[in-house]
Amino acid sequence: MPLAVDEVKDHLRGVAAGLLTPFDENGEIEHWKIEENAQSLYDSGLRSFLAAANISEYHSLTQNERVEVTEAALDGLPSDACVLAGVGGSTASAQELIRAYDRLGVDAHMIMPPDHTYVHEQGLLDYFDDLASVTETPFVPYIRAFEPSVDFLADLTQLENVVGVKYAIKDPVKLGAAVAAGSDDVVWVNGLAEPYAVSFWGEGIEGFSAGVSNFRPEVGLELFDALTAGDWERARKLRNICLPYQNFRDRTGQGNTLKGAISVPAVKKGLELAGYHGGNVREPIRSLSPQEAAEAEELYYQLDDEIDRLVH
Repeated sequence: MPLAVDEVKDHLRGVAAGLLTPFDENGEIEHWKIEENAQSLYDSGLRSFLAAANISEYHSLTQNERVEVTEAALDGLPSDACVLAGVGGSTASAQELIRAYDRLGVDAHMIMPPDHTYVHEQGLLDYFDDLASVTETPFVPYIRAFEPSVDFLADLTQLENVVGVKYAIKDPVKLGAAVAAGSDDVVWVNGLAEPYAVSFWGEGIEGFSAGVSNFRPEVGLELFDALTAGDWERARKLRNICLPYQNFRDRTGQGNTLKGAISVPAVKKGLELAGYHGGNVREPIRSLSPQEAAEAEELYYQLDDEIDRLVH
């Protein structure tokens, strides 16, 4: 049975790990690795999980594969875990995906950022309404890669089914204004991971998605506890030890000028170094070069030392 709405909101007030999609050398999905990663991350203390998300290479998956990776996540987790599944694309395709996820029993739908070249704010609100017409399952819209107005964000919180907003815009002032203008009954989640956890918390964020916490969940859990307790000094220290690896994820990679191109393979490398399953990537993403892989390993062990100092 999916979680009740209040239970979903409680889970959003925490750390949400993205479940990456492990591909083999032929680009085929190794579903059992998703299950094992989910089980291990749950055992570490995490309770909220993002399936078929951006970090899961959503746009490189077919509709059927999105359903399959989400099913693998659900198979690997007990009933008290919260699974949000990524939904996007045309209205008809998104509705089809929502119905498939509902048959699996997901706890919430994470509505992906619009991938249209041209987007109208009122049209986007209509899109969310149309998606809500086919389900009673909670929605968590993912706001990233476009610049909506404060009015839009406030209106978004008033929509049927919306229980949370995953905010991934590097603008804490707009966040604070939107939280103040929006519904008090919606949970705001930081979609930019540990680097923005401290600054966004002061603007009304109550949870965050994992960055390095995808493979070292203890640092995210400790950071969340420090924020909840108002221990800002400790929170900043925990945030700071995440920055070198997170900054590495922002890099373009070799032979490329597009920022963040190595973000997903960098997390997959971190998963492997931490004893989880990482796997290969699909195009248009490329794997780390040998030099980048070596740098990721060096940064990982630097993070490991800092975790031993601050957490263990």
